Amino acid sequence: MAEGIEKLVDEVERSYGEMQERMSDPAVYNDHRQAAEIGRKLKELEQPNRLARDWRATQDDLVAARGDGDLQELVPELEQRIDSIEDELRLAMAPRDPADEKDVIVEVRGAAGGEEASLWAADVRRMLQRYAERRRFKTETLEEGENEATFAVKGDGAFSVFKWEGGTHRVQRVPVTESQGRIHTSTATVAVMPEAEEVEVEIDENDLKIDVYRSTGPGGQSVNTTDSAVRITHLPTGLVVAMQDEKSQLQNRQKAMRVLRARLYELERERQRAEQDAARRSQVGSGERAEKIRTYNYPENRVTDHRIKLTVHRLEQVLDGELTEFTEALQDEERRRALE
Repeated sequence: MAEGIEKLVDEVERSYGEMQERMSDPAVYNDHRQAAEIGRKLKELEQPNRLARDWRATQDDLVAARGDGDLQELVPELEQRIDSIEDELRLAMAPRDPADEKDVIVEVRGAAGGEEASLWAADVRRMLQRYAERRRFKTETLEEGENEATFAVKGDGAFSVFKWEGGTHRVQRVPVTESQGRIHTSTATVAVMPEAEEVEVEIDENDLKIDVYRSTGPGGQSVNTTDSAVRITHLPTGLVVAMQDEKSQLQNRQKAMRVLRARLYELERERQRAEQDAARRSQVGSGERAEKIRTYNYPENRVTDHRIKLTVHRLEQVLDGELTEFTEALQDEERRRALE
């Protein structure tokens, strides 16, 4: 019986029991922030705890089989089962990003390439929204402009799926505006941020400068007659979020606060990541906008993910949201590194 795995099993069972006790403590239950944090940890430990129980039960069966002549033939199968549970348990306990279970806010912007970059940004946005639909996630448009769009993706583990889409998406194709048939390269940047709950990011109203104005349509003409558009500036960080898609000022303000909260949460995560710089360098990809993550080549019907050197020749399906192969390969690579 490997001593290391026994220690791991003990640790999992102890942590799970401790979290259950703390969850039933009235002081914790009445503190929303603490209750949310402990609830998250309990959920994370559910699968490892089940594996730990399986491991103990299979271990007992193995001891019984070894000591009983009639059950000897079961020994190889039980040993194999124990090995498999141990692998699963190690994987389940590999360090995970605490934001993985969260909903996300996605910002897509046309970058290098002028008008073609705006068209490409719209294609990338459609691809990501189609992918969300395929994963049975819900999407909600927050803001739509000529060159950029912001939308939310809601569903269990949305961030663990969509975080791999953060970075620069590069396209190589003949633009519809190109009369000579020359291939152009343009890019769109994607930022993916975990959506923070109010208890996780407390924003002091005194830190906000809120401007209201009339929303404008294409060409700059005023669209509605009231000051319903909202621009919020977070004075300590200089972050600015503007919303004008909704008819009411209150709705625009609520949406702007959601995006601001997600950006502040992401700023704090970046600060923590910078502190663990060595660990950050070993990540599969940091998800920063500047990092080129994927190339979509139309003439060759090819999509290449530069982080894991994975190339597929089915561009149309990928652009229609078939991204699971990339997500799974990136998740496998992350697990492999975490185990190392």
